[in-house]
Amino acid sequence: MDGLRIGGPAPDFTLRDQFGQHVTLSEFRGSKAVVIFFYPFAFSGVCTGEMAGIRQRLEEFLTFDTEALAVSCDPMFSLRQFADAEGLNFPLLSDFWPHGEVARAFDVFNERTGAARRSSYVIDAAGTVRWSVHNANADGRDLDEHLRQLRAAADAGS
Repeated sequence: MDGLRIGGPAPDFTLRDQFGQHVTLSEFRGSKAVVIFFYPFAFSGVCTGEMAGIRQRLEEFLTFDTEALAVSCDPMFSLRQFADAEGLNFPLLSDFWPHGEVARAFDVFNERTGAARRSSYVIDAAGTVRWSVHNANADGRDLDEHLRQLRAAADAGS
């Protein structure tokens, strides 16, 4: 949507994770900076590798003042299978229905493929968009840069 910009408010959302639990972005407001990883498809090559990279560095992403959320347009049950198969123990959120509504709010929904683009946003504890990056679907993310931006957002809020 046109209103999404660095320094502006992040669109709030509530989605179900791979266990069917509701996760609401604004619940982290006042306590944690959040990195949101939008990814196209569970079980696809680049996405599986990226999620494994996050899993391997999970202690760096999930701290007392930071949180990591991964969002795709896959159904919740597919995300549960993906999490179980890959040992992913962080929130995988389903933007399945209304299909791509959150991806659209963050301006990362690909109408042609019906999936989220490979994009990331860092939201500070006040709910402000502090950083974003948009990768081509074939290109993996730089997790070191994501961690630097997440820590900077968390430090700004403390």
